[in-house]
Formats: sequence, structure tokens, C-alpha cells
Amino acid sequence: MTRPALTAARLKTLLGWAGDPPPAQATIASSRAHGAHRLHEIALTINGAAITGLFMLPDGPGPHPAVLYAHAHGNRYTIGADELILGRPALQGPYGPALADLGIASLAIDLAPFGARQAQGAEAALAKAALWHGGPMMGQMLAELAAAFGWLAAQPMIDGARIATLGLSMGGTHAYWLAALEPRIAACAHLCVLADIAPLIATGAHDLHGPYMTVPGLLAAGDMGDVAALVAPRPQFVGLGTDDPLTPAPARDPALARLRMAYRAAPMVLEVHLSQDSGHVETPAMRAAVLDFLQRHLSR
Repeated sequence: MTRPALTAARLKTLLGWAGDPPPAQATIASSRAHGAHRLHEIALTINGAAITGLFMLPDGPGPHPAVLYAHAHGNRYTIGADELILGRPALQGPYGPALADLGIASLAIDLAPFGARQAQGAEAALAKAALWHGGPMMGQMLAELAAAFGWLAAQPMIDGARIATLGLSMGGTHAYWLAALEPRIAACAHLCVLADIAPLIATGAHDLHGPYMTVPGLLAAGDMGDVAALVAPRPQFVGLGTDDPLTPAPARDPALARLRMAYRAAPMVLEVHLSQDSGHVETPAMRAAVLDFLQRHLSR
């Protein structure tokens, strides 16, 4: 029996969403120059939780296009939203200043248990608690990012019709899942993450992912390639390394095949960058391709 096509509504049910998250409430906690641009530390309230965010605005008049940037995992729990301005070893450098140089604003928030939210508990404990409350940790993370998107889109200095998502690894997962759930997202770019889960489970490689990346029931409805396909026909960039243990060919290739099928009516807006002999890292060529993609698709 053929299973029904995966839908955003089905994803929301699997994630434990009762409805679309309302926009976050936020105040500017501090503001300072960051090179030629302006960096704001913002205090957000999302579903009653106090969350730190970094909001970088490029020099010049708006409204600016923007990127909602999702930070990675890498078992580096001290790194959260500040990845936007400090980067991490797997990246060629921080994205915030690079985007601002192109006239693109950016926002990143701490997701628990990263950055300023480490005190909320260990990842495994948070994942278990979330399941006891009826929804996976992934659902809570995406709900917070969705609320942050709502706040970003409502800012007068931002063009709400030109907001993309971007991230590497865990951040990449969040980038394309959120774009699948939120039709107002204009484009998405994700690095070092797209691979179907079922083939990873068959080899045990799924255990390389953190507990956050568990969505009960997904495999009865589809797989990661089907989630990414929900972004079509909006522009999507996929960056992968041929030697990344999280995206081996048996898991990567079927996901990419279904994704390409979803873009068969608009193949030019799907960009797949496969770096040869590269692992779970952003390469210089990948960085250049991402920035070019975002600049082209977020321009007027």
C-alpha cells in the first residue's frame, strides 16, 4: 500500500505542535558596532522562556533581506547564538559579518541546552522530558525558531518577504525543516546534513546524531528527503561532503533523488553542492556558493 504524501500539517502533528507558534516578544538588551555594521543582543520571550539572541543589521537604510541562522551542535554546548559572530571549527568563519557585508541582516537564538541555556539541563534529559510531555525536543526547537522568525519578519527594518534560513549540521536540519513548515520563508540553505534516516539506522550511523533529532513516527510518513522536498518550489541550497559520516551515499543519494523530483518543474532553484573528499565541514567552495545563493535569491 502506498503511503500518503508527507505534508507540513502531518509534520506539525509529529512535532507535537498544537498550532503555529506566535511571534516572540523581544527587547534590545545591548547594541554595539561590529565592524561597519550594528550588532544587537536581544532578550526574547518565547512560550514563557527567556532566550538570548543576536541580531546583526548591515549598514545602510532598510528594509533589509535577512537570514534566520540556526546554530550547529557538534557536542559544543558552549556555542549557541554566538556562532553567528564567532563561527565554529566546522565553518570557514562566522556568517553574520559575511552576510552583513552583502546587505543581509541575520538573527540567531540560543537553543537549549546551548549557549546561555546550558543550565536548563543535559540534552538527553531535555529530550526525555519533552517526550513525556507529548512532543519531541525537535518540535520545541523548531517552535522557538518559528517564533523567532515571526519576530524577525515583523521588524520594520526587515523585508519580511525576503527571509531565508541557514545552518550547518543540526542548524542545517532546523533550516530545512523550518522552511518546510513555514511557507513565508523565501529560501533555505543547509550544509552537512541531508540524508535519509532509515538507511542510517540500518548501519547504526543514526547514533551519530544527538537525541534532539528524533521525531517519533516520521518514518511511517516519509524521511528526510521528503521533508526537504516540502520546501519546493522555493530556492534551496544543499551542501554536502562525499566523506561525511553523517551523510553517506546510501542515505544521501535517495534523499537527493526525491528532492530533485520535487524540483523537476523548477530545477534551476535547487542547488546541490557536493564537495569531493570532504567530511563534516564547510569547504571554501561551499561558503562561496552559499553566499552567492543567498545574495541572488534575497535580492530585489
